[in-house]
Amino acid sequence: MTSEELPEEKDNAPNPESETPEALPDTPDVEDAEYAEEAAPEGPDVETLQAEIVTLNDKLLRALAETENMRRRTVRDKEEASKYAIANFAREMLGVGDNLHRALASVDADLRTENAVIEQMMVGLEMTEREIQNTFERFGIKAIEAMGEKFDHNFHEALFEMDDASKPAATVVQVVETGYVLKDRLLRPAKVGVSKGGPPSVKESAKAATAELAGDTAPDSKDSQTAYEDKGGEPGAQIDEEL
Repeated sequence: MTSEELPEEKDNAPNPESETPEALPDTPDVEDAEYAEEAAPEGPDVETLQAEIVTLNDKLLRALAETENMRRRTVRDKEEASKYAIANFAREMLGVGDNLHRALASVDADLRTENAVIEQMMVGLEMTEREIQNTFERFGIKAIEAMGEKFDHNFHEALFEMDDASKPAATVVQVVETGYVLKDRLLRPAKVGVSKGGPPSVKESAKAATAELAGDTAPDSKDSQTAYEDKGGEPGAQIDEEL
């Protein structure tokens, strides 16, 4: 081998430093894949969201309705408290007015004319009674006009019954104690005596006449059956007896 051939062999020998390695295929990183999977948002469930919207809307409407009802109750309670706040005090004052009225009724008219002092005292008591009645009216306390009216359990309290053929049945013929109302609420019922045994009222007579014209006054089936059974017992015996 000559010295000239050696460099050629060196030139033909592969140089590991000058050669570039072949590109390796890209392999996904496991950590990056897991992070991407966690970070990617899941698709929204439309049905679940619609159900939540319906539920929240129902809760909102119920809350608004409850708030409105509470507001109305508060306003009503406030109005009633302001309107009937004096009910207990007014009920107690009715007793004072009753005692004053009894005191005025207990003095004879002849005694008033004979004695000037008693007359002056009675005049003062009458003025006091009128002032009490005026005060009652200013605050919405009104007396119940019960005399001659038909008995009403909402405003009257019956203490006794009286035989009075000139008055329709259940008519107030005597007032023992005057009743009062505060605004539209009963403060004290009127204690009255009612009539019994009298003719029916005009309204009841008109109602009975209307029912008779309409054919509603047919005999009761129970009464007819009772009379029928008393006469003959069995239906066949009754028919034989009539024949």
